[in-house]
Amino acid sequence: MNIQSCVEVRNEWDIVKARQSGRNIAKELGFGTVDQARITTAISELARNIYLYAGNGEVAIERVENGGKLGLKIEASDSGPGIKDIRKVMEDGFTTSGGLGAGLPGVKRLMDEFTIDSKENEGTIITSIKWLR
Repeated sequence: MNIQSCVEVRNEWDIVKARQSGRNIAKELGFGTVDQARITTAISELARNIYLYAGNGEVAIERVENGGKLGLKIEASDSGPGIKDIRKVMEDGFTTSGGLGAGLPGVKRLMDEFTIDSKENEGTIITSIKWLR
């Protein structure tokens, strides 16, 4: 695993730290400003979810390659309560925090690949990848 950054998320400043780290790595890899913004937004959403729902966790950001393609992988993980109903949280407009509900469906749209692995009372790992075009 080629982790370039791993930010522990315990407070709102850590969300900012994760965003900045992701933007810097995306820039280093050659992503344009629009994709940098998409990546930063996705990281922000994932880190905020860790902070709001799990209390703490981490966001790992790494460079990935697959068949000559270069990309950026974001893995948000926590050992919080887990997601009871993944199908429900993936519905547009669904919110438990009173936010806009762009949440995880928004992250899925911003990135090229997206998976959720969550077990009740054990935690959640969300992995997403953006490929360099």
